[in-house]
Amino acid sequence: MKRLHMHISVEDLEKSTKFYTALFGMEPTKLKEDYAQWLVDEPAVNLAISTGGEKKGLNHMGLQVDSNEAVQELEDRLQAAGVSGEKQKEAVCCYAKSNKYWVQDPDAIIWENYHTMEQAETFGGDSFTGGTGCCTPSFSTNGQWSTGGSC
Repeated sequence: MKRLHMHISVEDLEKSTKFYTALFGMEPTKLKEDYAQWLVDEPAVNLAISTGGEKKGLNHMGLQVDSNEAVQELEDRLQAAGVSGEKQKEAVCCYAKSNKYWVQDPDAIIWENYHTMEQAETFGGDSFTGGTGCCTPSFSTNGQWSTGGSC
């Protein structure tokens, strides 16, 4: 199964949690003091909200897939279309450990394509971000990926 993933940076987690709980008609699948997530089957969506991020609103989009092979298929398909990105192995981010392939669309929206292997007790702290924050890479104007992005 593939799920559309959206991560939104919010000002007030409690108010936003109430809103999305009402919208989806279900309690969050995961709820932390700075993060909430809903894994909805209909429509197939993985919505995450967090209080992190400098700018409020859409943080990034993505596809959550069921296997590392499916992540590789996405990477191969994107590279064949001339879209290069950033691969992360065993990234700990958003209370989960995942293998990822990040890309940016033509309008600068970052897409996180990933498979989660297991849950984690910390929000972020993978080696990609130097041990702090979430693991959204930054895309520079010269077309190169760089470290130091955040959720």
